[in-house]
Amino acid sequence: MKTIGLTRTRVAALFAIGALGLSACGSPDADSAEDTNGGGDDAATVEVTDMAGTEHTVPAEPSSVVATDNRLFRTLAEWDVELSAAPVDLMPANMEVLEKYTQDEELLNIGNHREPDMEMVTAAQPDLVINGQRFTQHSEAIASAVEDGVPIVNTDLDTESGTIDQEFRDQMTLLGEVFGEQDQASELIADFDEALERAQEAYDPDVSVSGLITSGGDINYSAPTTGRAIGPLYDILELTPALEDDGSNVDTGDDISVEAIASANPEFLIVMDRDAAVGDGTSAGAKELIEESEALQNVPAVENDNIYYMPADFYVAEDIQNYTLVLNELADMWSE
Repeated sequence: MKTIGLTRTRVAALFAIGALGLSACGSPDADSAEDTNGGGDDAATVEVTDMAGTEHTVPAEPSSVVATDNRLFRTLAEWDVELSAAPVDLMPANMEVLEKYTQDEELLNIGNHREPDMEMVTAAQPDLVINGQRFTQHSEAIASAVEDGVPIVNTDLDTESGTIDQEFRDQMTLLGEVFGEQDQASELIADFDEALERAQEAYDPDVSVSGLITSGGDINYSAPTTGRAIGPLYDILELTPALEDDGSNVDTGDDISVEAIASANPEFLIVMDRDAAVGDGTSAGAKELIEESEALQNVPAVENDNIYYMPADFYVAEDIQNYTLVLNELADMWSE
């Protein structure tokens, strides 16, 4: 995955340019331009309520956008939204539409959520920040890195208090309002809802399901509701769990023995291969780990090849488009 770096000299230059830009905003010419292009303050802004319930006044035509939410990069690229800074390290390397960002040498790279480079946020001089998923934990640091008053719109999904289907609808509606792309947002929601209905109708509740995450050569457990990526599917599809142990939303899944999986006797497996998205290629893939496990050979799902492997980039692109694809592919498998 391409990493774009900046020297401290270039960052300093960007700070200087930003300062000049701020000075220009106070000039009569700048005021005239705003009145001409925006039709006054009311026409130049949009009122939105973000996913955390916070109200914001956002620029209708932002001049510098910082976005951090993995679930939105594809949508922003499809809508041709220009970004000034983003965690490029977290973008799927093989998603063609994201080359708009990953191949843009002017896009300031914040890095990743573990060690984010907040200097890049400051250097971007944003007038709008879209923040969510892995970067939600850095909201305060981002607020400290931008000018006072810059709206930081929370786009994170809260599947603990709501189901993922409604969270996606609310998220897309919000994003459409922010960028004036309400029709495009409605299309994404409609495609998702159609796929959800197909999968709901195709699933037989007599079929027991287990969710698994493979990572670093291990087979881990994705619990109903709370489990990473797969857990939310139990609620919106009313899946019958083969194993009802509690679990967490940890990125690698929860520890479980293959014997415990085997004893649960699942008739269908939904599997996310984490290493397919972020691995270094040294660990066995999900298909090899599961289908060559001696302990799982007599499990009905394995015996009957009733295993669904999620898209390879799912771990870094848990967006509405990928969930729509998953739901359609599950519907196809369950309809056979």
